[in-house]
Amino acid sequence: QVHLVESGGGLVQPGGSLRLSCAASGSIFSINTMGWYRQAPGKERELVATITSGGSTNYADSVKDRFTISRDNAKNTVYLQMNSLKPEDTAVYYCNADRAVVPGGLRVYGSWGQGTQVTVSS
Repeated sequence: QVHLVESGGGLVQPGGSLRLSCAASGSIFSINTMGWYRQAPGKERELVATITSGGSTNYADSVKDRFTISRDNAKNTVYLQMNSLKPEDTAVYYCNADRAVVPGGLRVYGSWGQGTQVTVSS
């Protein structure tokens, strides 16, 4: 069982910054790729950024040069630093763990957090 808990969302003015955190708990040996996705009202969930255990990153074009994803493998935690926020960044942000290795050599695929609301508004 992999349990993901996000934190750090809130209300911020355009041009402001927020830092999201997502901690994975449970008996976890390792997690392959972790990432952030978001879903705005009336829209489908979309990829924001991902990072592998080796540190390779991937970003949506809409957030490149504004958002930075990072992780602490020892803590099974992933972060999203969001700068120069825009109203169109308003969404519920979800953390994802692609593949986790747990005791017994088992793999747990596609774990999601409960989401944290980010609202960018003046």
